[in-house]
Amino acid sequence: MSRIGRVERATLESKVLVEIDLDGTGSTEISTGVPFFDHMLDALGKHGAFDLSVRARGDVGLDAHHTVEDVAIVLGQALRQALGDKKGIRRFGDAW
Repeated sequence: MSRIGRVERATLESKVLVEIDLDGTGSTEISTGVPFFDHMLDALGKHGAFDLSVRARGDVGLDAHHTVEDVAIVLGQALRQALGDKKGIRRFGDAW
């Protein structure tokens, strides 16, 4: 069973494509036009040990709000798609 998600979204403010492979190796290709956001998404994929590709074009000349918001929406949708029926996922907790 492959745990891969691919979602595209186009609005008046941005165009976003996210591809995620939960069983990948931590390979990332990130390009949003927002340098710190790129860094955070890169770290998420690398430290999460899943492949993550994010390509986004937005109205960052105005501000980063629409790009960050739309990438987050699409990333969540791609993650949901990759998780499928969620079989095998276990809860984790900790208490002090």
